[in-house]
Amino acid sequence: MLSAITRSEARSKEISPIDEFDHNKAWGLYTSVDIHNCHPDYIRDKELIQQYVLQLSEILRMKCFGATQFSNMGSDTKCEGCSMTQFVDSSLVSGRFAYKSNTAYIDIFSCKYYDPEVISHFTLSYFKGSDYSLNVTVRK
Repeated sequence: MLSAITRSEARSKEISPIDEFDHNKAWGLYTSVDIHNCHPDYIRDKELIQQYVLQLSEILRMKCFGATQFSNMGSDTKCEGCSMTQFVDSSLVSGRFAYKSNTAYIDIFSCKYYDPEVISHFTLSYFKGSDYSLNVTVRK
C-alpha cells in the first residue's frame, strides 16, 4: 500500500492517485505543491492570492466558505512572508508565501477526489514559477 506518492514515484510505479483513492476507499486526498521562483508580485499581493483561491475553487468545483484569511509573519527574517487559509466545502486550502525565496507552499485537502497534476500545473502557471515539487497522500 502506498501512503504518499511523489510525482516521479507515481510514474515509475504506474500508480495514479485516482487508482489508489478508489482502491483504498479513501476518505480524502492531500496534496502539497511547492512552486519555486514565483513572480514576486504574485506572492506578495493579497488580492492576487485571493483571485488564485477563487480560481482554484472553481477548478476543484468547490464552494468557498467565508473570506480567505491572511497573516503576515516573520518580518525581516528568512521566514518573512504571508500565510493564507481558505475553507471550501469538504476541504481546506492553505498556503505559505516565502518572500526571500519567492516560493509558494500550497496545501490542499479534500474528501472529494481532484487531480493533483491539474492543480500543480495551474498553481505553477498562476504564480509564474519556474518549477514545482509535488507530494500526494491518500488519506483513509
